[in-house]
Amino acid sequence: MEFNRISAADAAALIQNGQTIGLSGFTPAGTAKCTTAELAKKAEAEHAAGRPFKVSVFTGASTGQSGDGALSNAQALDFRAPYTTNGDFRKHVNANEVNYSDLNLSNMATQIRQGYLGQVHWAIIEACAIERVGNKAHIYLTAAGGISPTICRLATEGIIIELNAFHSPKSKGLHDVYELQDHPFRTPVPILKAGDRIGKPYVEVDADRIVGVIECDVPDEARAFKDADPITTQIGQNVADFLLGNMRQGLIPPTFLNLQSGVGSGANAVLGALGQCPEVPNFNIYTEVLQDAPVQLIRDGRVLSASACSLTVTNECLCGIYDDFDFFADKLVLRPSEISNNPEVIARIGVCSLNTAIEVDLYGHVNSTKICGTRIMNGIGGSADFTNNSYLSIFTCGSTTKGGTISSIVPFASHIDHTNHFVDAVITEYGVADLRHKSDMQKAAELIKVAHPDYRPLLQDYLDMAAKRGGHTHHVLSAAFAMHDTLQRKGDMRLTDWAEYIK
Repeated sequence: MEFNRISAADAAALIQNGQTIGLSGFTPAGTAKCTTAELAKKAEAEHAAGRPFKVSVFTGASTGQSGDGALSNAQALDFRAPYTTNGDFRKHVNANEVNYSDLNLSNMATQIRQGYLGQVHWAIIEACAIERVGNKAHIYLTAAGGISPTICRLATEGIIIELNAFHSPKSKGLHDVYELQDHPFRTPVPILKAGDRIGKPYVEVDADRIVGVIECDVPDEARAFKDADPITTQIGQNVADFLLGNMRQGLIPPTFLNLQSGVGSGANAVLGALGQCPEVPNFNIYTEVLQDAPVQLIRDGRVLSASACSLTVTNECLCGIYDDFDFFADKLVLRPSEISNNPEVIARIGVCSLNTAIEVDLYGHVNSTKICGTRIMNGIGGSADFTNNSYLSIFTCGSTTKGGTISSIVPFASHIDHTNHFVDAVITEYGVADLRHKSDMQKAAELIKVAHPDYRPLLQDYLDMAAKRGGHTHHVLSAAFAMHDTLQRKGDMRLTDWAEYIK
């Protein structure tokens, strides 16, 4: 029996005010795009007619403009979890127009199964192929795993498939679909090395739960990456030197570590620079997102195998993977987010985490999500999943942003996502702050060394003033956010006098 063909508008018409939809994908990669765009139009029409219309959305991570952007602009979002990067969505969240919950990505599918987040009514899944096998349907996902197995199993109203011809069905073997068991019957995840496969290449559901299939041909809403610049190149070299030094000292094994890298142009450039260092051994990747640079390193033979949740790559890169899938088939695997970010696996196989900080305070606490502690920049994503469980956890950042008006090293982080208990090193273009086996005051001395030279005297002055107050960690609470306050008032963190803040 053939699956029912419907339009995206037909699919949107099925979704009612107050319902919750679960989307495939992880970052803009692999997410359903047609139905959400039509749902935004429906919301606008309902609002124009004076009727309420809002939905809640669960995803693996962020989506693109046709999802988070269009729905938030249409005032169609009530609740949204877990991760975000979309600029329009960010604007509406910071205006308190969307109830947004930022969660560690490894927990998302589990919290849905536990019922903490409420009921899932619809699963909307992007697929490169769908097959009927008896009374079952095999759904072959596209560029990301996300939370697709969980939302497909739990959606009470049914499953909508966007069969997207942009994604080649040649990639049907890309995924390894495995869902964790519920507590207290959860068994160990049997992954012993990055390339292991433990599940199926498809999501399996009862065929009669598929309400309709939308045929489309829509590219992923991929973001272009900035080229490496002198700062990111130097940070990459500093990371390579640090890891090689650790290897020579016997602090990391001679076979090297599995590498994880976060999202964004900076992370892409750093991993690319690391791969270009000839002294770094060929390595494996166990991560959540795979970007353009490591895909090229697979081609070059520098990356032996790569496990991820999504291919967050440019469309040119993605099409290249599809065209050469025979080459990539045994080197690349995509997993659901609860497996790609699984703390048990990360701790077992030995991962070096490389994530990006917005700011780091003098004692090594890291803010990776909020500007000046209040405005969301992006969600926490999987950075805590990896940082808290890795063999070696590293945060990288340029020492300044916005033309030098903002220091990435500050007296006290305006928001803390990662406490210093889990942060092993902070690396800027000025070097490495190795925070291991150091007291808090020793950590402060290390971090001042990697701050921008313009800010080192300010940070040292703060520390000297705070030392007079005593304590295990030194702070003058009335002055702890003086640099942030000066930025908000004058547009530049470089305050000239601490005196007005000392009380």
